[in-house]
Amino acid sequence: MAEVNKKVDFPSRVTVYVVFCWFLAACGGLMFGYDIGISGGVTAMDDFLINFFPRCTEESFMPRRTTTANMTINIFSCSHRLSTWLFSSFFASKICSKLGRKPTILVASLFFLAGTAVSSLAFKLWMLIVGRVLLGIGVGFGNEGVPLFLSEIAPVQYRGAVNILFQLFVTVGIFIANLVNYATSTMHPYGWRVSLGLAGVPAAFLLIGSFVIIETPTSLVERDHVSGGKATLQKIRGLEKVDAEFAQILAAGEEAKKVKHPFKELMKRSSMPPLIIGFAIQVFQQFTGINAIVFYAPILFQTVGFKNDASLLSSVMTGVVNVISTVVSIYSVDRLGRRILLLQACVQMFISQVAIGVILLVKLNDTNSLDRGTAVVVVVLVCIFVVAFAWSWGPLGWLIPSETFPLETRTAGYAFAVSSNMLFTFLIAQAFLSMLCHMRALIFFFFAAWIFIMGSFVVFLLPETKNVPIDVMVTVWKKHPIWNKFMDDKDENGENRA
Repeated sequence: MAEVNKKVDFPSRVTVYVVFCWFLAACGGLMFGYDIGISGGVTAMDDFLINFFPRCTEESFMPRRTTTANMTINIFSCSHRLSTWLFSSFFASKICSKLGRKPTILVASLFFLAGTAVSSLAFKLWMLIVGRVLLGIGVGFGNEGVPLFLSEIAPVQYRGAVNILFQLFVTVGIFIANLVNYATSTMHPYGWRVSLGLAGVPAAFLLIGSFVIIETPTSLVERDHVSGGKATLQKIRGLEKVDAEFAQILAAGEEAKKVKHPFKELMKRSSMPPLIIGFAIQVFQQFTGINAIVFYAPILFQTVGFKNDASLLSSVMTGVVNVISTVVSIYSVDRLGRRILLLQACVQMFISQVAIGVILLVKLNDTNSLDRGTAVVVVVLVCIFVVAFAWSWGPLGWLIPSETFPLETRTAGYAFAVSSNMLFTFLIAQAFLSMLCHMRALIFFFFAAWIFIMGSFVVFLLPETKNVPIDVMVTVWKKHPIWNKFMDDKDENGENRA
């Protein structure tokens, strides 16, 4: 078994084919990011609102929309997240285990293409909702299959960087969606249809990729295709001699065969460390306060003097910062480790949130507005925050849960992590505006308190997983001063566990 934090060198060569597999699979992130970015812009287009939410346009000059109008738009905006949370993540975990990662990615692209067609061609609200649900199912399958695929196919020394390609493509997708929304906002009356229809482009790339990529060796061994698993490992490593790494995959496969009910296995004491870590990391990602920062950014740019272009400039600047910082994460995650990036970012984000909160608290109480100089300072603090988030909690929120579960509970455990992310994204989206109205500048202190909790969690409960082979991750928990108490050699039925 590999020693924790000790560098493990399984021989491998990075071939052109395997790089293609990484990037084609990561198009699932492009699909997810575009879906995130496009919704807000489309729901702000008058042509879209006239077609589906006419009451909102009638009330556009009123101080606020009616509760009914808000509820209807929320159904449109969040229906795909609800469908992901309630259905697709857990169903996708079954497909991932029984059929493999590659078919799961194929199903993701097909659902997303269907959702794109229905929503972009919709002429009734129910069609729009159905389209969003189909998109949500596609996102659920993609978010389950792609990160697991990337973590399992990557060499151990590059696993973090390869997995973060998913988040890099998410940031690129959001950035592209913002530019598309800006361009189509003046294409009357069908600009919204173009915005929604272009979601099919990343899904088409993923569909093509699902035929080009290879199944992971781990998935093949898990489904009793042992010879195919070894041949695949040799192909993706570019070498014939892969016996040491393949022996670990075989051992993990044997353990997985003993477990007939993965979700029941997740409830056992020995499964709690990765389950708690996976759930907490995804939930904490939503409690960094990134939504508050993104919400305020256009207002700040408008204050600085960019007026009508404030929203576009805000999207471009935060988008560029997001992409560049994610590239930094790709470079550093396997060199510095997961813990260092998370802890450094907690300090940077905490200082940014507190500083923004203090400035807004003082200025809004005194004058209820920001002068240009103060707004420039806050814009800089916003960028500092986005930089920290984009090289830490943004990408690592997906990486860590995908690499910490043992094979017997990997797809089920990761489904819990993905669904918890979607659930808390939905809850924060519903509560955010109300919190903002009541707390105003204090909302930044609220999120700063959460960042302190997150940092404490990392210090005491998150072990380092850098250079630890994915199929012997149990050694991490056994060597941790707290989690080792959960890792008994036998479960409650007296069966051997390790």
